[in-house]
Amino acid sequence: MAGLPFLKMHGLGNDFVVLDARARPLDLAPDVRRIIADRHRGVGCDQLIVLEPPVDRAADVFMRIYNPDGGEAQACGNATRCVASLVMAERATSAVTVQTVVGLLESEKVGLGGNGLPVISVDMGPARLDWREIPVREACDTNHLPVSIGPLSDPVGTGMGNPHATFFVQDAMAIPVETLGPQLERHAFFPEGANIGIASVEGRDRLRLRMWERGAGVTLACGSGACAAGVAAFRRGLTGRRVTLAMDGGALEIEWMLDGHVAMTGGVSHAFRGELDPALAGP
Repeated sequence: MAGLPFLKMHGLGNDFVVLDARARPLDLAPDVRRIIADRHRGVGCDQLIVLEPPVDRAADVFMRIYNPDGGEAQACGNATRCVASLVMAERATSAVTVQTVVGLLESEKVGLGGNGLPVISVDMGPARLDWREIPVREACDTNHLPVSIGPLSDPVGTGMGNPHATFFVQDAMAIPVETLGPQLERHAFFPEGANIGIASVEGRDRLRLRMWERGAGVTLACGSGACAAGVAAFRRGLTGRRVTLAMDGGALEIEWMLDGHVAMTGGVSHAFRGELDPALAGP
């Protein structure tokens, strides 16, 4: 790890340490991943992202995702936008395909935000609505999962390459996500754990969302969580297919398209670059 360069990026405050392993493989043990992600002892991030050569010839890059607990995640929409913007800049193109462990994600640059930074749109693939695809413990109506705790009940289950449960409440800001999130993440109804979204409706085209991410905790934004919330709101008849998701770190535009795929659009930012010290790996 001596002198291993990294980039610090974020999408709406959902922040990432990005390592490039396309030319030289990296073997990062779980404890090393945890150290890098630690905001006091390492660089600090919501997810650690490793770029690898694509396995599928149709892809431009393979994106591997690790949570701060050292475990591997299947999907991260905000990280996909960040990685797509990096590869677009490298190749002087406005469209790239990012491969993940759950499939190929088509991405394109659709313009610049008011801050002059790229706005990237990603086809996050189809929303998975079958109980086995999310997954949950047993057959049920995924529009009404039999899960409750305290003031939260009756969530919508959605698979976006990772499992999500979205709870609708009157005021998302009044719910103690920090307390209820970890309990719901590990609820017995979710055999692989779940990302927990707390949403309130602010109009037919706008939701307020707070997120507890599986393996990461409270984050300022969550791309796949925003997608899940948009799909859930339409399934419940609360919004149309196109909706703005306002989160703690900013807003994403979500559209559940007629082909079942979910499009997510938002900005990306570079924070800084640096090199990992060998001491991060421990003795």
